[in-house]
Amino acid sequence: MAVEFKLPDLGEGIHEGEIIEVLVAVGDSVEDGQPVLVVETDKATTEVPAPVTGRVADILVKPGDEVKVGQVLMVFSTEEEKRAGAPTAEAEPKKRGEAPAYVPAEPGSPEVGERPRGAAHPGDEGSLPVAPGGPVPAAPSTRRLARELGVDIRRVPPSGPGGRVTAEDVRAFAERGSQPAAEPEAPPAVAGGDIAPTPAVISHVEVEAPERWGRVERVPLKSVRRATARHMAVAWSQIPHVTHQDVADITELEAFRQRHKAAIEERGGALSLTVFALKAAVAALKAHPRFNAGLDTAAEEIVLKQYYHIGVAVDSERGLIVPVLRDVDRKSLTELAIELRALAERARAGKTGVEELQGGTFTVTNIGSLGGTGFNPIINFPQVAILGLAQARWQPVVPGRREPFQIVPRLMLPLILAFDHRVADGADAARFLNRVKEVLEDPEKLLLV
Repeated sequence: MAVEFKLPDLGEGIHEGEIIEVLVAVGDSVEDGQPVLVVETDKATTEVPAPVTGRVADILVKPGDEVKVGQVLMVFSTEEEKRAGAPTAEAEPKKRGEAPAYVPAEPGSPEVGERPRGAAHPGDEGSLPVAPGGPVPAAPSTRRLARELGVDIRRVPPSGPGGRVTAEDVRAFAERGSQPAAEPEAPPAVAGGDIAPTPAVISHVEVEAPERWGRVERVPLKSVRRATARHMAVAWSQIPHVTHQDVADITELEAFRQRHKAAIEERGGALSLTVFALKAAVAALKAHPRFNAGLDTAAEEIVLKQYYHIGVAVDSERGLIVPVLRDVDRKSLTELAIELRALAERARAGKTGVEELQGGTFTVTNIGSLGGTGFNPIINFPQVAILGLAQARWQPVVPGRREPFQIVPRLMLPLILAFDHRVADGADAARFLNRVKEVLEDPEKLLLV
């Protein structure tokens, strides 16, 4: 039979992408789960796997094409088609570029990219549930893990949003062997504001053509830059931003960093100020949980999150990318230094997986290496706060509050906290930054976070 392969739902809030590479050609044989395309979507480059085992009958896209969720990308012919003598998709090949418009799913049916769970595989009574037809929603890294562990990913009960199979699901399945697990509870419709609204479009405003005044160059707004533009428009329109600023004396912290950075580098990490900021942020988030929250506007509830997944803004040639470090509160400075370096390198190389960009509860952005005394960071919606670090500078400081006064050189770090005024007030922000300063100014306290 001929199987039309449509762009699946590659993650929360992702509606379109750009074809970066086509990994197969017409006539090639493919196996279920084999990567056939590389698609760049909202800040991540993702391998898209084949949904069936068969042969490539037609390819309807090429590198550089913009595609939407639900759009037909390829057509496959399967062994069943050959045995039945049915005509293949090659009989009436579609013209390249004639991709059909996206047709929404029928009411009550699974969304595009999701698949019904719980149907038994034909002729395999008593077996674990198998997802019938279409690719199982899962990241490429999760698929690789399943292959390495010898797990049929179609039989793994999902726990991720939208019916996605996560790496934890695969590991748990492998540990259980053939024992079925209880079906996971369906995720709430609104999880602390984590379900973003439909991405804002970039409004078109009529302006006088700039070509009238001189020569111009037009650069397409696409890929990461387009995703960033939309996300920033949503964040700015949805959140009433307020900023609170302070400075931290990191003289002792810098001495501590210099003493230990070589040892960390030998282990593959980089002991940057961002690593210390992550630990200080967790200390402040635990003391002031409203900054580690989401706002459920429909239920009129503030959802306080009991986990600490911190996003870190990474500057890359492709644009700003914010990968997420999981469970920062459970990791040492050394572990964070190693993990952050690896995560940043993958982000700059365009190899960050979609799941590595999701689930953040708070964000840290450090522009200190580029200079600047301060800036106004935009909150990473649907989070409610972001901590910014500007460039640390040696400054003359008068320590203490009583005579005799003396002027001493100290390394001072500007700190900027942008927060959602619906969730917290200015006094809360001041207390939050005071806690951040307290930790950064006393390196020993970092060991207690």
